[in-house]
Amino acid sequence: MTSIGGAGTSGMVDWNLAVATATRLVRPGPEVTRDEARAVVAELRRHAKAAEEHVRGYTRMIPDGHQPEDTPVLVVDRAGWIRANVAGFRELLSPLLDKMQERRAATPGGTVLSAVGGKVTGVELGMLLSFLASRILGQYETFAPATRELPAGTDGAGRLLLVAPNIVHVERELEVSPHDFRLWVCLHEETHRTQFTGVPWLRDHLQGEIQSFLAATDVDPSTVVERLREAAQALVGGRPEGEQGEPAPSLVELVQTPEQREILGRLTAVMSLLEGHADYVMDGVGPDVVPSVAEIREKFQQRRARGASRLDLALRKLLGLDAKLRQYRDGERFVRAVVDQVGMDGFNRVWTSPNTLPTKSEIAKPADWVARVHRKADS
Repeated sequence: MTSIGGAGTSGMVDWNLAVATATRLVRPGPEVTRDEARAVVAELRRHAKAAEEHVRGYTRMIPDGHQPEDTPVLVVDRAGWIRANVAGFRELLSPLLDKMQERRAATPGGTVLSAVGGKVTGVELGMLLSFLASRILGQYETFAPATRELPAGTDGAGRLLLVAPNIVHVERELEVSPHDFRLWVCLHEETHRTQFTGVPWLRDHLQGEIQSFLAATDVDPSTVVERLREAAQALVGGRPEGEQGEPAPSLVELVQTPEQREILGRLTAVMSLLEGHADYVMDGVGPDVVPSVAEIREKFQQRRARGASRLDLALRKLLGLDAKLRQYRDGERFVRAVVDQVGMDGFNRVWTSPNTLPTKSEIAKPADWVARVHRKADS
């Protein structure tokens, strides 16, 4: 097994054990022949290339003649998605985990506890990743350290992942056109790629907000581990619930200080914008290049809303995934309302600087964003 970024067995999380656990536990993908698998991979690569042209033409985010930084498009299986995300998590979470490690090392027996706890947490993180690895269709990895198996843009600038077995599974489950569904997924993910390659300051801004959020965390390591344990136990038959039978707080809700709540409000607004914009673009481009887009959208929305089971709903709450579903819905409404009022070029002022990003309240009230950004710019 390839080591994840060096000393994968030290610290608060045994990252290599997380990869090994997730890879061992992840469910097998749909049955396909070797020729069918090769055909799926080839078609996804073609669609990703076509989606790039469609998205850039529709969004007008990248001026003609401008060549943004290139980031790779990788078609991966579930194990590949796991390895990529563990590498990304390790890089993004290292400041918080280092802080927790220092706190634990200062307590009696802390070094021994860290060694044991790192393995326990690695197993539990692996269990959660095995759950998620069968559900993600595609992902633009904004913070993506390059590895031997998984290249990334310059200085970890990003990469686009398309998870082939999951795409095939969902297209079969929904009984939709495979050709149309694969292009539809690529349109969504390519929009995220365009957002970050077309807006040079966006990645650093988002990374700064996340690091500020993590730096403000003041939480006992055992509490975070307990939340991971609750989520992992749910996968093997437990219930992630509180003492009165109420759903346990999500991992995000757990670590909020007053300063973090402010940062989280800004992050929520940005993520709602990015997810909603991707949904808006995929549906806007869709009718011209995806003949069955209306059927796909209706069936996919129904699937997204209902979840797979009570267990799935509980884990979505614990991991904060229910908030992500709201981000798709609220963000898409914001983008649609702004474009209807001031057009695509007017909407694109959102990418001018961090100051023109919508606030959380403006996501709910798009007219307030229009009044603030356009009135100030036009006065």
